[in-house]
Amino acid sequence: MKVGVIGASGYSGEVLVKLLLGHPQVTLAAVTSRSNAGKALAQVMPSLRGVDQGLTFVDSDAAALAKGDIDLFFLALPHGAAAEYAKVLVPAGKRVIDLSADFRIADLATYEKYYGKHHAPELLSSARFVLPELTPPAWKIEAKLIAAPGCYPTSILLPLVPVLKAGLVTREHIVVNSFSGVSGAGRKVDEMYLYVERAESTKAYGLVKHRHLAEVEEQLAVHTGAKTVIQFNPHLAPMRRGIATTITVPATPGATIEKLYAAWNAAYAGRPFVQILPSGETPDTAATVGTNRCDFSAVLDPRTGNFVITSAEDNLVKGASGQAVQIMNLWCGFPETAGLA
Repeated sequence: MKVGVIGASGYSGEVLVKLLLGHPQVTLAAVTSRSNAGKALAQVMPSLRGVDQGLTFVDSDAAALAKGDIDLFFLALPHGAAAEYAKVLVPAGKRVIDLSADFRIADLATYEKYYGKHHAPELLSSARFVLPELTPPAWKIEAKLIAAPGCYPTSILLPLVPVLKAGLVTREHIVVNSFSGVSGAGRKVDEMYLYVERAESTKAYGLVKHRHLAEVEEQLAVHTGAKTVIQFNPHLAPMRRGIATTITVPATPGATIEKLYAAWNAAYAGRPFVQILPSGETPDTAATVGTNRCDFSAVLDPRTGNFVITSAEDNLVKGASGQAVQIMNLWCGFPETAGLA
């Protein structure tokens, strides 16, 4: 199957390209970038010398790409820009997996509250948000356009949804503190992301109204059947990549750590990209970098009556490009782990 990456020169685009070049079931047939059009792939990404299959960046012309023989496109573009391509490619019969936020939020009013004007609202009804371990499998048949989850939401939803569904934690007073490597902001020049500004420095940002908050709360309602409000506190950490999340949530009467682990084990039995660690063994971002895993564990604090859940993942793999490839594998009938070992 032929695939293409639109916006391949960003961080998530580069990871996608590397994964797809090594994928046993697909051929990477197009990599696009307006700023790098005409340049050899290995010139822009020297780490791919010798394995770049002679690819050259082409211009990001949606109409021309829609007329070609590529079966599936990944949109590794900023929000707003991705919708402009989706509204050309989807009607042309192409499968599209979007790594931006453009189709993660089903409610148009909520999207516009957090992101501003939507550029393809007519596609919202046909888009499907897919977190592979949680989304019911009907999406594989009915979907035309897939929204891949964000990095923070993946680290929150995977550990939190099963315990909420099992009634082991309350829906009130959920506090989530997350730390992200600077690559989460994308490849851009900004004083905040300069090495001398970020080295030896951690700071909170986007408090009260971070954009991923809307995605998390909408999906919590979808998967657990009721509105759930969380306090989300994102932080920028002095590391290149990785997400570390700590969720503090009150346990319901009778909830135990054994019951929490039983809910996790039932939800994720046989899922290759979830690793449940023993209680007391907290996950480390260093152990997940370069993998498509999300690792998590929990403890129950008898003094406060809270569960403290911690998770870790690579924001560019399980939080973005690896998860997109995992979605493609499931959508197209490939082994779920193909290209992701």
